[in-house]
Amino acid sequence: MPTTGAKPKGAQDESHAAEAVQQMFDAIAPRYDLLNHVLSANIDRLWWRRTARQFSSVLADPNSAVLDICCGTGDLTMALLKRRPHNARPILGADFSHGMLRRGALKFGADRPNRSSAIALEADALHLPLRSGSLDLIVTAFGFRNLANYEAGLREFHRVLKPGGQLGILEFSEPGGPIGKLYALYFRRVLPAIGRVICGKDGPYSYLPASVGAFPSPPEMLALMQHAGYSNCDWQPYTFGIAGLYTAIRTPVV
Repeated sequence: MPTTGAKPKGAQDESHAAEAVQQMFDAIAPRYDLLNHVLSANIDRLWWRRTARQFSSVLADPNSAVLDICCGTGDLTMALLKRRPHNARPILGADFSHGMLRRGALKFGADRPNRSSAIALEADALHLPLRSGSLDLIVTAFGFRNLANYEAGLREFHRVLKPGGQLGILEFSEPGGPIGKLYALYFRRVLPAIGRVICGKDGPYSYLPASVGAFPSPPEMLALMQHAGYSNCDWQPYTFGIAGLYTAIRTPVV
C-alpha cells in the first residue's frame, strides 16, 4: 500500500511532515483561491456543490452538528451553508493553518449574510478539541490527503462522530485511460509551472501531484475506512475520476 500519510520532501517523520504541510499552506494562503480556480477552470466549485448536495438531509436538520475539517479558506463551508436552514447551528470549520483561516475569514466578514453561520477553529485534524460522539457530519475537501497519518485521521473522525454519523472525504484521484494520460501531463508538468508563476513558489504545486500519486487508490482507501470502523463505505468519481467523494457511516465501537 502507498504511504500511510503525507510526506513532503525532506520530512523525516510524522511531526516534521505535519509541520512542513502547515508552513506550506500558511505561505500560499494569499493566492490559494485564485490559483485553485485557475488551475481547475472553476470545476472545483461544481465539486463542492455536489458534495454538499450529497449530505443535504443532514444539513437540512437545524440541530445537526457539522464539521468541515481541513477547511482551508472556507469554500466547502460556504457550499454547505447554502443547504443550511437560516436558524441552524453554525457549521464548524477547522484547519491547522492560521494563514488559511485568516484568508477564509474575509469571506465571512461583517458584510456577509453567512457571518453567524460558521465558526472557525484552528485545530489539528489528528487531535480535535471536540467531545467524543458530538458530530453528525464531518466533511473535508482536498485536505485529508495532507494528513501525516491517514489511519489516525480516520480514527479521530470516528471518535468525534455520533454512532450513525456520516463522513465525506473529497479527494483527487488518478483517472485511467486516455483522459488519465492527458491529466497526468497537465498535473505533473503544466500545473507546477502555472503555480510557480502565480504563487512565486515551486514546492507547493510540485508537492500536489506527488501527494496525489502517493495517496491510496479508491479500493485501498475504502479498506482503510472499513478497518477504522466505518460501514457503507463508498466512492463516487467526479469528472472522469479526476476527483471523487468517499462516504461512510460511523458504526459503534464493538
